[in-house]
Amino acid sequence: MRRSDAMENAIELRALRKVYAGQGGGEDKVALEGLDLDIPQGSIFGLLGPNGAGKSTTINILAGLTNKTSGSVRIWGFDQDTNPRMSRASIGVVPQELNVDPFFSPRGALEVQAGLYGVPKSQRRTDQILAKVGLLDKAEAYARTLSGGMRRRLLVAKALVHAPQVLVLDEPTAGVDIELRQMLWDYVRELNDAGTTIILTTHYLEEAQQMCDRIGIISQGNLVACDDTVNLLARMDRKALVVTTDGTDVPALPEGVRGQRREDGSLVLSYRKSAHSAMDLLDHLRNQGVVIRDMATEEPDLEDVFREITKSA
Repeated sequence: MRRSDAMENAIELRALRKVYAGQGGGEDKVALEGLDLDIPQGSIFGLLGPNGAGKSTTINILAGLTNKTSGSVRIWGFDQDTNPRMSRASIGVVPQELNVDPFFSPRGALEVQAGLYGVPKSQRRTDQILAKVGLLDKAEAYARTLSGGMRRRLLVAKALVHAPQVLVLDEPTAGVDIELRQMLWDYVRELNDAGTTIILTTHYLEEAQQMCDRIGIISQGNLVACDDTVNLLARMDRKALVVTTDGTDVPALPEGVRGQRREDGSLVLSYRKSAHSAMDLLDHLRNQGVVIRDMATEEPDLEDVFREITKSA
């Protein structure tokens, strides 16, 4: 199931629209307005947006769980309408809900999943996958006895039984501890290094900033931003200068610069990078007789960018 070398995108969505019929004569709900989105092969792509933005609808359409109203979906070069079997075989989805069969063991669940995808027994990697997600010692335990974190790992394992080229992780670290989160991200990076395209949705924006090399932001059913993570962060024209001083007052500042004291006593100066520089502000403080003991600068993070973009959208 190799794709043509000429293809660059693992996922291609064109004019994707989804409208849910109103209940009891109510108004129809437009979940996706006409989404155009390309997800490059081999990337770790973050699909972000506020609640109700259309992220889950998009993922459910990719997984074949929700029928689109109109538009086209191509997964690994296979059109979802004309070649649904191959498009489904090219993607694995780890859902947000912990929906595991309580009466199957992890090994049994993976064997059943592999059978559903038509993976021959000679090509199944059940124990290898269980080992990678840290469940080999629980291979014969009933799923109902597993902790929430272990069930999350089991869902990841089930999504990998057919060796999909694209893996979708829908809020994979919601409610899991730090150790499991680190183990999961290490394995995701390992899969990505081996060529698997990763699509991640998460409300932990710091996590997305660290993991994703490209990010798309959806708001009200529309794609409002899509760029490399570095480029998105560079869009913010604001910066902060944090200085430790002897005084407690906020001195007079140049126009366009905001100053405030933090609880630890440090003075934070927020400014536009295009209008001021840290050196200019330090000189300004010294000229006013402010004694500076220490200083640092703070760049905007993905949370700042996310708020700015969704607010303007």
